[in-house]
Amino acid sequence: MNSKMNEDIAAEYFNSGYNCAQSVFLTYAPKYGIDKETALKLSSSFGGGMGRLREVCGAVSAMFMVAGLEKGYTDNNNDELKAKHYALIQDLASQFKQKHGTIICRELLGLDGEDNPIPSKRTAQYYSERPCEDFIREACRILDKITS
Repeated sequence: MNSKMNEDIAAEYFNSGYNCAQSVFLTYAPKYGIDKETALKLSSSFGGGMGRLREVCGAVSAMFMVAGLEKGYTDNNNDELKAKHYALIQDLASQFKQKHGTIICRELLGLDGEDNPIPSKRTAQYYSERPCEDFIREACRILDKITS
């Protein structure tokens, strides 16, 4: 798939009510043989910067999860492979930061501290005020460089 298709698919998921992490992860899950229900459950905890703690952006967390599926390591005793993978993750984060200044949800949204666990209602106003679709699209553009 080209990046435009992936970012459009992820944006469509987000605009239908899935969180940022689910939107990105679900877009790539079929490539790795992960069914929709499993993909949604696995990524559900990362929305709102990890359960609305407003820590690492859900789109970024999902980007890292997909990077693990694509280029992750399985040998627990190979420090060289671990270092190579961690360097990749740091590079992905750097690319996102170059575009948006941070990977922290609260900073991306201009919020103070943690949020309550109750999700915001997905209304036209919500979507017009949240820049999350841009973050989702950027995560997909970055991912498409390593997954295609």
